[in-house]
Amino acid sequence: MFGDSASQGIVLDENNQYRVSRSGCIRLLKHLGYPIRNYAVHGHTVLDGLRDFRNLPLEPGSSCVIQFGGNDCDLDWDAVSNDPAHFHDGKVPLADFRKVLGTFVEEARQRQLEPILIPCLPLIGSRYFQWVSRNRNSENILHYLEDDPESICRWQERYAIAVWDIAIEKNCRFLNVRAWMLEQLDFPDLMCADGIHPNENGHRAIADEVASHIEKFVC
Repeated sequence: MFGDSASQGIVLDENNQYRVSRSGCIRLLKHLGYPIRNYAVHGHTVLDGLRDFRNLPLEPGSSCVIQFGGNDCDLDWDAVSNDPAHFHDGKVPLADFRKVLGTFVEEARQRQLEPILIPCLPLIGSRYFQWVSRNRNSENILHYLEDDPESICRWQERYAIAVWDIAIEKNCRFLNVRAWMLEQLDFPDLMCADGIHPNENGHRAIADEVASHIEKFVC
């Protein structure tokens, strides 16, 4: 498993500090007996994931789950706050994200691994706006978002679509955890106060869905 904080199991605690939950979705799946080696890291982009992948000994014949996009699409919010009049791209621009993700899939196959792609999880724009506006100029950030915090969701969705596009292009398996989350009527209750990380209930919901589908995906 290569991914970011969503796969690592990061949640917000009662003091609004990030911590690794003992009930993260991957840990829950491991408790069910799935032998998952989790190399997901909080803050990682697809560039970080590919670097780690290249440096790790991996067992041929295994599945290689790849989940990125959330940090790749994220903006430098200090820069946005200080200069809302100019365009700010994601940490990994979309074209680069697509290229590197495609390379990741190809290199996984070269190492006799079966790649499975997962898109970035959905976010709640209003919550995330409040989160990134802390100790920054919220008026400037809102101006950059054209007075629409939910535009953050549309910006992020482009990366989720790119993952789907690469899955089609590379004839790669695709585990649509994003859609499963959005199908939950209580979706807001499954997310932390920052609007981007699943809470422990969210992790349990993800683990339940993955467990119900995993047999047809994992070699």
